[in-house]
Amino acid sequence: MDTHRDAQLAAVLSLTGAVLATDEFPATSAGYRDLLKWARKSGTVGRAGVEGTGSYGASLSRYLLAQGVDVFDVNWMDRADRRRRGKSDPLDAQNAARAVLSGRASGAKTGDGPVQIARMYKLTKVSAVKARTQAINQLKAVLVTADPVLREELAGLGNAELLRTCALFTGVSSREDAGAESVVQATRITLGLLAHRLGQLSEQIRDVETRLSRLVEWHASQLLDVVGIGPDTAVALLITVGDNPERLDNEASFAALCGVSPVERSSGRRQFRRLNRGGDRQANAALHRIVFTRLRCDPRTQTYYERRTQEGKTRRESIRCLKRYAAREVFNLVRPVPVTPSL
Repeated sequence: MDTHRDAQLAAVLSLTGAVLATDEFPATSAGYRDLLKWARKSGTVGRAGVEGTGSYGASLSRYLLAQGVDVFDVNWMDRADRRRRGKSDPLDAQNAARAVLSGRASGAKTGDGPVQIARMYKLTKVSAVKARTQAINQLKAVLVTADPVLREELAGLGNAELLRTCALFTGVSSREDAGAESVVQATRITLGLLAHRLGQLSEQIRDVETRLSRLVEWHASQLLDVVGIGPDTAVALLITVGDNPERLDNEASFAALCGVSPVERSSGRRQFRRLNRGGDRQANAALHRIVFTRLRCDPRTQTYYERRTQEGKTRRESIRCLKRYAAREVFNLVRPVPVTPSL
């Protein structure tokens, strides 16, 4: 399926790769039902390749999985193939089907588990934090140009007391008296409105943080037992792993996904590796926090860092190694590596 915001274009291929049918359906619940019913007219539908299972194709993927169809995530057509064959929605749908037949497609993201819930809460928290920071900056900027008497009244107050005081400034004058307002009155009302907005945003952030903490405690409490991992860090790593950790072949693939896998930078006699600057930067930042927390309070990490330094490793190289070890530990906690019984 080639997915879009308002429509999904589907192509049905036989096991030998022959195109049996192509059609377009609306991206609605009824459209999904019609799509599957139409596809089953050509035979048994066991597998489906969907472009964008994490975006436009998310709802379609969930519906197909609920109907017992194995869904696979398909990347865009490669550029060389696109230059030869051209670009169109039917070709993209056929390419998705051929990716499933050839085995190039990977397992799809289900997007219906606790990680998806955490992703939604995290999105809400990030936007609320940004809005709160903007409101604080605006409040401080208004104080800079405020009347000297008002500035002196608020001078020396801490942030919490400043917000409580400014919150009392609303309602000084009504909208009917707006034409007769002075600059001082407008300033006090502005400070009051910004303070109320900050209070609402802070309440939203606390509520979302509580929900995220409960979510992690319920579904991945083992992460919270590790030194350096708190609820925020655990959520960032769980979002990177996703609801389908089986999509990751091994802990090395998870390290590459987090951007902490070593990259060869050797030349001649000089043999060394550099830090990977790719991958999920939020997960990379989470591993970074884990390492620096451990460097402050974990004797085992401190001993390892000192030993690496004595061996001639730079600070960056030692931290890269520590982040790699942290990625391995997190992966084994989220998806334990099966142990092969000894004969």
